[in-house]
Amino acid sequence: MSVFTTVTHEQLSAWLTNYTIGTLTALEGIAAGIENTNYFVTTAQGRYVLTLFEKLKAAELPFYLNLMDHLAGKGVPSARPVRNRAGAFSGELNGKPAALVSFLRGSDIAAPTAGQCASCGTLLADVHKAGRSYSASMDNPRGLRWCESVMPEIIPFVGADGVALLREEIRFQSRQHRDALPRGAIHADLFRDNVLWDDGRISGVIDFYFACTDTLLYDVAITVNDWCMAEAATSTATAQRRCSKPTVRRGRSPRPSAAHGRECCARQRCGSGCRVSTISTCRARGS
Repeated sequence: MSVFTTVTHEQLSAWLTNYTIGTLTALEGIAAGIENTNYFVTTAQGRYVLTLFEKLKAAELPFYLNLMDHLAGKGVPSARPVRNRAGAFSGELNGKPAALVSFLRGSDIAAPTAGQCASCGTLLADVHKAGRSYSASMDNPRGLRWCESVMPEIIPFVGADGVALLREEIRFQSRQHRDALPRGAIHADLFRDNVLWDDGRISGVIDFYFACTDTLLYDVAITVNDWCMAEAATSTATAQRRCSKPTVRRGRSPRPSAAHGRECCARQRCGSGCRVSTISTCRARGS
């Protein structure tokens, strides 16, 4: 979330005539982030977040925006897209696809406790349960094939040991069988900076623009990889033992296939999911 495309007060005022949210009173760029241009927008009727999509095309947006609307309607604290006068969730502003979503109070946390990890697990389970009834589907654009395709771009930046490790990891992941695992709509980017907290409680989940249809375990693995990072005097393995148990335990959803999913997880190893999620999320975020 940053400002790559400039939008003036006058330009946005004109664009907002396509909406029924009142006249523009304030516009403030959001400096954080790496993927899209974002602004805080205040009108006579409330506060919103404006996103101009720097990479995604207009035809790709319905899956993400409709998912956010669906989850918000099911009680998940997702930012909710705002429809324009034509009933669409997106339009075009300064040559870029653009959308308005509701503003959510709160801020992210840098060093979560085990209890906060547990709360995040509950949030993730709520996303997965609410996503069961989401009818749209989109294959993971950053799955194993994508990892294989971008590997040549990564190789020049790592040493010989890193290249060997990466190639072996790709081989390992290609031998895994995930067809039996529960699938559905997943967030696929539930890093700490995408969960907002207010007064000690989760107040929002944002940035669904990596969402897709994939195994629920993959979503858990992405979350564990970020929320269970090592502290300064703690090894990553110790941190993951401390935080991943409450995250996964609270994230178990009461679904008919939950026992089967846990059996598959044990057979396949959750570590496998963590490992492939590390490849895809680090490369997608430009790490």
